[in-house]
Amino acid sequence: HTRLAARKRIAITVDAGSFQEIDGDITSSNLLGFPEYEDKLEKARAVSGEAEGVITGTASIDGHAVAIFAMDPNFMMGSMGTALGEKVTRLFELATERGIPVVGFTLSGGARVQEGILSLMQMAKTSGAVERHSRAGLLYITVLTDPTTGGVDASFATLGDILIAEPKALIGFAGPRVIEQTIRQKLPAGFQRAEFQLEKGFIDIICDRRELKALLSRLLSLHQGVA
Repeated sequence: HTRLAARKRIAITVDAGSFQEIDGDITSSNLLGFPEYEDKLEKARAVSGEAEGVITGTASIDGHAVAIFAMDPNFMMGSMGTALGEKVTRLFELATERGIPVVGFTLSGGARVQEGILSLMQMAKTSGAVERHSRAGLLYITVLTDPTTGGVDASFATLGDILIAEPKALIGFAGPRVIEQTIRQKLPAGFQRAEFQLEKGFIDIICDRRELKALLSRLLSLHQGVA
């Protein structure tokens, strides 16, 4: 399970030719004048080939209409800034308006320090959009990939109705080394990995990506009452 670029994630999950990207023109800017941030953004765009750290759009999975997002490890390790939060929020608002489920692939090192409190504000904004989608009686399935940490883990990543994880994915707010240094104790083997999280009841399913499309199709069918 190596890390996959966002478009590759989407391509192996949805029906061929069904993906329609939205909000591809929303990109990060140096709102706070953080030193060298423009250079980091340009490098991230060059490395990933993407304008931002998340791809959003609509598609179908075995004929089931969905809104879908995937975070990109090649764009600053999927760190969350204002543009990423805006794109995720707009996707949930579109899904709520259309009455369709959301499938999200999360991957993040956390909030983007170069955007300070504006980045942290995305935790509340995205969570509010997820809540409105949920109140409409709509399904949200999260696929937690390696790593899903920090402010993303503490907001929209773990608010799914069904939490699926890839094998051995690191999932948690603070990393194991930070926790060990804070509590001055050795953590259990495999702490915060998907298998540990499943044992503790934090996630629902661990699924190999080769079997994921079939699993998502079954879950979507069950939610729509047509299994």
